[in-house]
Amino acid sequence: MLQTIIKTTVSVVLLTSAMASFAGNLTVSKEITVNASPETTWKMVGDFNHLDVWHPVVVDSKITRGNARAVGAIRLLTLGNGAQITEKLVSNKHGEKSYTYEITESPLPIADYVSTITVSAAEDGKSTVTWSSSFDANGATDEEAVNTIAGIYDAGLNNLDKHFNN
Repeated sequence: MLQTIIKTTVSVVLLTSAMASFAGNLTVSKEITVNASPETTWKMVGDFNHLDVWHPVVVDSKITRGNARAVGAIRLLTLGNGAQITEKLVSNKHGEKSYTYEITESPLPIADYVSTITVSAAEDGKSTVTWSSSFDANGATDEEAVNTIAGIYDAGLNNLDKHFNN
C-alpha cells in the first residue's frame, strides 16, 4: 500500500544572516511526498500561472504582466471568497524545479512575504514538494499569521496528495 509522507515543520524564528534571502522574521515550511516523478509533479506545480489548477482555494490565476516563466511576471489570484492576491515571480529555476515569488498585495495578515516552491526526487520514483516562506505578521499576532500560511500550504499540499496518491 502506498503511504503518503507528510512532514511538517512550522517554526517562528528570528531572521539570521543565513536566512538573508528571506524577507520576514516568521517562517513556515511544509512538504509532502507524492507518488509521481519530479517531472510529472513539476508539470502540475511548476507553472507560476497554474496555482488555480492544484490549490483548492484558488479559483482563478491570471498573468497581468510578463509571462509565467519570466522573472518579474505578475499573477493575480482570485480566491473562492472573491478575495484577490497579487504576486510577483522573483526567481525561476525551472531546470532545478524551483521558483520563488513575493506577495505584493493581499488581504492576508502578513507583510514582506517571500515564498519558494521546490520539487525534488524522493525514493522509489516519487517526488517531494516543499513550500516554504518567510514573512512578518501584519494586523495579527505572529501565531495567527503563521497559522494562516500553514493552513494555505496544508490545503494545497493535501490536494496534491489526493491528486497523485489516489
